[in-house]
Amino acid sequence: MHPEIHLLLHTQRAGEFRHEAAQRVTGGGSLRVQLGWRMVELGLRLATPRTAVAAAVSS
Repeated sequence: MHPEIHLLLHTQRAGEFRHEAAQRVTGGGSLRVQLGWRMVELGLRLATPRTAVAAAVSS
Protein backbone atom coordinates (compact mmCIF):
# COMPACT_ATOMS: atom_id res chain seq x y z
CA MET A 1 0.00 0.00 0.00
CA HIS A 2 1.36 3.40 -0.94
CA PRO A 3 1.99 5.84 1.93
CA GLU A 4 -0.29 8.44 0.33
CA ILE A 5 -3.22 6.02 0.32
CA HIS A 6 -2.58 5.06 3.93
CA LEU A 7 -2.54 8.73 4.95
CA LEU A 8 -5.74 9.41 3.03
CA LEU A 9 -7.52 6.46 4.68
CA HIS A 10 -6.27 7.54 8.11
CA THR A 11 -7.45 11.11 7.57
CA GLN A 12 -10.86 9.91 6.42
CA ARG A 13 -11.30 7.59 9.41
CA ALA A 14 -10.13 10.28 11.84
CA GLY A 15 -12.78 12.60 10.40
CA GLU A 16 -15.42 9.94 10.93
CA PHE A 17 -14.32 9.52 14.55
CA ARG A 18 -14.48 13.28 15.10
CA HIS A 19 -17.97 13.42 13.62
CA GLU A 20 -19.16 10.55 15.82
CA ALA A 21 -17.56 12.12 18.88
CA ALA A 22 -19.23 15.48 18.21
CA GLN A 23 -22.63 13.81 17.91
CA ARG A 24 -22.21 11.88 21.15
CA VAL A 25 -20.95 14.86 23.16
CA THR A 26 -23.79 17.13 22.05
CA GLY A 27 -26.26 14.34 22.83
CA GLY A 28 -25.60 14.75 26.53
CA GLY A 29 -24.61 11.96 28.84
CA SER A 30 -22.75 11.78 32.06
CA LEU A 31 -19.72 13.89 32.83
CA ARG A 32 -17.57 10.76 32.59
CA VAL A 33 -18.79 10.01 29.05
CA GLN A 34 -18.29 13.61 27.91
CA LEU A 35 -14.78 13.69 29.37
CA GLY A 36 -13.96 10.39 27.66
CA TRP A 37 -15.03 11.68 24.25
CA ARG A 38 -13.08 14.90 24.76
CA MET A 39 -10.00 12.78 25.47
CA VAL A 40 -10.61 10.80 22.27
CA GLU A 41 -10.90 14.04 20.31
CA LEU A 42 -7.70 15.39 21.84
CA GLY A 43 -5.90 12.11 21.07
CA LEU A 44 -7.01 12.29 17.45
CA ARG A 45 -5.75 15.84 17.16
CA LEU A 46 -2.39 14.86 18.63
CA ALA A 47 -2.12 11.77 16.41
CA THR A 48 -2.92 13.61 13.18
CA PRO A 49 0.14 15.25 11.60
CA ARG A 50 -0.24 18.97 10.95
CA THR A 51 0.47 18.47 7.24
CA ALA A 52 -2.53 16.10 7.00
CA VAL A 53 -4.74 18.62 8.76
CA ALA A 54 -3.62 21.41 6.44
CA ALA A 55 -4.19 19.22 3.38
CA ALA A 56 -7.68 18.22 4.63
CA VAL A 57 -8.64 21.84 5.27
CA SER A 58 -7.44 23.04 1.86
CA SER A 59 -9.34 20.28 -0.03
